[in-house]
Amino acid sequence: MSKLKTLREQKNLTQEELSERSKISVRTIQRIESGTEPKGHTLRALAQTLEIDESLLLKEEVIIFPENNEVTTEVAEEPETINYSLVKMINLSSLLFVIVPPLNILAPFLLMFFMKQRNTLTKQIVSLQMFWTAMAPIVFMLGIFLKLGKEFTLILMILIVLSNVLMILRNAAEIDRKKKLYFKLKFSML
Repeated sequence: MSKLKTLREQKNLTQEELSERSKISVRTIQRIESGTEPKGHTLRALAQTLEIDESLLLKEEVIIFPENNEVTTEVAEEPETINYSLVKMINLSSLLFVIVPPLNILAPFLLMFFMKQRNTLTKQIVSLQMFWTAMAPIVFMLGIFLKLGKEFTLILMILIVLSNVLMILRNAAEIDRKKKLYFKLKFSML
């Protein structure tokens, strides 16, 4: 049952009565009761007419206790909607900045928000890049302390970069095939 319908019925109002009192069309009330989220003037007018806080009509589940007519809310958990092609693009964005470590974190992080893909997969992609960016200098410093020469240091730098490229490409392939990540952490840094 929709939030507005529950609150309207609690006040013993029909859609037409609510429409008359709030000066909002019956059709708009029907749309809101079927899932459209009210905004602006409509939200204010309905909240004022029902004598409730505007937040009660927004992305929250209304629970009414009949014994005392008390109204409380709980945040309704929305199921994660994952667009795998966007997740793959977010993953591959790290590839563009693999040589400039801070940007290999920033690019997928920003894309995650702009593309509205804040889900476990994208958080894991950003966390993996953060972990790699933290570990790469440690491995490089260990290589320098071994004092095996300039050639070894150059090869080590190339291997560090290639490891990230391999990780990004393998995850992209796994997103295509199985809709999950091949390389992932057992924890999230976000």
